[in-house]
Amino acid sequence: MENEQIHVLQPVSSLRGWIDYLCQPPFCAAPLEETAKQLIQQVLDAMQEGNSCIPASMEQVASLQHLVWQCESSATGATPFVFENQSLYLYRYWQLEQSVAAHIARIKLQAVPTLALTACERKLLTDPQQQKALEMVAQQALSIITGGPGTGKTYTLAHIIAVLHETFPDIRIAMAAPTGKAAQRMKEALQNALQSEALKQFDLAALKQVQPVTLHRLLGLGHQGQPRFHARQPLPYDVIVVDEASMLDLNLSQMLLAAVADHARLILLGDADQLASVDVGTVLADLQRVPVLQENRVHLITTRRFAPGARIGAMANFIQQSHPPSMVLSHFEQAIVEEGELQAIQPDQVPVDLLQLQYLPKREAKPNPLMLEQYYAQLMYGYQAYVEAVLGDSSTNFKAYVQQVVSCFDDYRILTAIRHGDFGLNKINQQMEQRFLQASAQLKQGEWYTGRPVMMTYNDYQLGLSNGDIGICFWREQQDQAQFEVYFPSLEKWVPATRLPKNIETAFALTIHKSQGSEFTHTAVVLDQQAKSLLSKELIYTAITRAKKVVSLLVDQEAFIQALCVRTTRHSGLSLKIIECCSNLLAKKMKSL
Repeated sequence: MENEQIHVLQPVSSLRGWIDYLCQPPFCAAPLEETAKQLIQQVLDAMQEGNSCIPASMEQVASLQHLVWQCESSATGATPFVFENQSLYLYRYWQLEQSVAAHIARIKLQAVPTLALTACERKLLTDPQQQKALEMVAQQALSIITGGPGTGKTYTLAHIIAVLHETFPDIRIAMAAPTGKAAQRMKEALQNALQSEALKQFDLAALKQVQPVTLHRLLGLGHQGQPRFHARQPLPYDVIVVDEASMLDLNLSQMLLAAVADHARLILLGDADQLASVDVGTVLADLQRVPVLQENRVHLITTRRFAPGARIGAMANFIQQSHPPSMVLSHFEQAIVEEGELQAIQPDQVPVDLLQLQYLPKREAKPNPLMLEQYYAQLMYGYQAYVEAVLGDSSTNFKAYVQQVVSCFDDYRILTAIRHGDFGLNKINQQMEQRFLQASAQLKQGEWYTGRPVMMTYNDYQLGLSNGDIGICFWREQQDQAQFEVYFPSLEKWVPATRLPKNIETAFALTIHKSQGSEFTHTAVVLDQQAKSLLSKELIYTAITRAKKVVSLLVDQEAFIQALCVRTTRHSGLSLKIIECCSNLLAKKMKSL
């Protein structure tokens, strides 16, 4: 007993402390070298950036000793790290990729009732790619429909589900999106698409009752993050449609795919050129890289949102092209828009669409307070109609007043890449709030005032609110009681302000990540020097394609060059796993015949 080592488990106060703790007995026979600790640090840093793994060599991985399991070896066991196909994973993300790949293979190869499309049904859609999407869904259990803004993804979906419902009248359809705002936008776009002249021959009453929800609500995710529906208790639907699939991370994808029943169709809609998920994974992009899934994917290319010559559409195309950093700004100003100053715009008077560009002072010339005031005033231009709506008469028809306020607020949003600094989320929201209160002649009562826009920052299952849900505060009188209440349009739900969490955020401005799934008439995009390291083609593309008519760019030149030239790449092994799983599952099926 005297020579026996006793290892007392101490609390770990930092990430580096956790790494040191993991690299010593009892987890290892002897303390690991510094090279092993650095490798672990690289893996953890990569996870923070959304990568599911990092490239690594056999020699590097050998330094981890018993902390890693090498898939190529015969030995098995639960270890913190996994090495496979020259990539090093945390076990959690390796396991998630394995599960996602297995379920993708299962859904791709499962049998579903097929549709023999009539000539009339084929003519419902005139665009060749949209017709191809209809034929794909008619035959396949897994369908991936991608395309840029305005290419008609939801319009195509409306015609697809109309045909499915006509053939199978009792078909059960679920529709979902990763966020509440994306679900609301999906609902609005779908209702508009169902008004199509070509669909008047169909009975659409049941389809119009389908309500898109968040994926969290669809899966029944509770307080512990455990879904109500899963592989052993799958979702009770025949067709599951998920919009904004580019936002799917590995964890949410795994829960969704596991819950798809063996008889069901899964339809994923999205734009892979947008930002990848906030958390680990690039699932939609990975699915598009798998050759065996080509028959399960259609990419829509004809845009109808942007007319020929439209500046926003031209900028979206410009971003996808390659330009030398030294020339990109001159090319941009020649091809898209010249630099000027941001002006107040009335979107309803813009015939096609409009782009504005103004540069911030160079880094060595820090904006002085007067310059900052001018920039904030320019950003406030877009909220003038919102101020007027809030000042409108609420006494005659309160419901109409609320709808007008909501409509005006949804017309404009300020988007930024960072939270801190003069042009970060916190400062811009503070400045817009001050100007809004002054313009509407209000004083805050605590944190509340009529017209305060707020956004949830986490899921509150008791209130039925999800992270990203946006609401607007009103002074509401009913049943001899008056109080501040917040209306959440995407849920058509009122919540007393006193019941909302203290850390709810004012939302005149959003981060570009949080804007995914939203659509505004006019967006102002602010990118300063502090945001430079975070910028990419995907980020700026996502920001400008939130707008239908007007984009106002207030940008630092160096940061803008970064946004126009750098493409984000995430390291993942999902594509290879899907190929392997499809091959293995197909071989098993052939063997059983």
